[in-house]
Amino acid sequence: MAATQLYLGLLAGKVIKGAAMYSIGNEEILMQQKVAFLCSRKVPQGVAVKARRWADEQRELGRCVISGYHSPLEKAVLCRLLLGTQPIIVAMAQGLGRIDPEWGAHISAGRLLVISRYAESVTHPCESKCYQRNKMMMDLADQVVIAHASPGGKLELLCAAYPGKIFFL
Repeated sequence: MAATQLYLGLLAGKVIKGAAMYSIGNEEILMQQKVAFLCSRKVPQGVAVKARRWADEQRELGRCVISGYHSPLEKAVLCRLLLGTQPIIVAMAQGLGRIDPEWGAHISAGRLLVISRYAESVTHPCESKCYQRNKMMMDLADQVVIAHASPGGKLELLCAAYPGKIFFL
């Protein structure tokens, strides 16, 4: 699948600085109401159960969820969301050269959009790219749900920049 370049902020009806993006999939998904889901890599006990329950609710309600699906818990949420038919956006912190083969059917069905700020030549995520990806998701989302933000971590710092938009599980 070939990636197309788009200006995500214009398509999503939001102004996002430096918003040239690459995408694979149904770009019309960007026009829908979106909830971003983020979680630190390490989570306390009990958070995973809440996050899985939340994912099931979003799937049943047909809500569009955008996430990097990078941390273990975010990956578990994606697995649950893929069981439904609602739209999903995967935001990658690297180029779109390595798309999970399991996503192909969902992309073809028009319910999955994969986006990235990075050209295909960028093959590995790093901390700064993940931070920029998370910021982009928060900019695009109408609401942001945080399963857990480690105290003093980058996600906690980023949450402080979006008062009124953040909800914690």
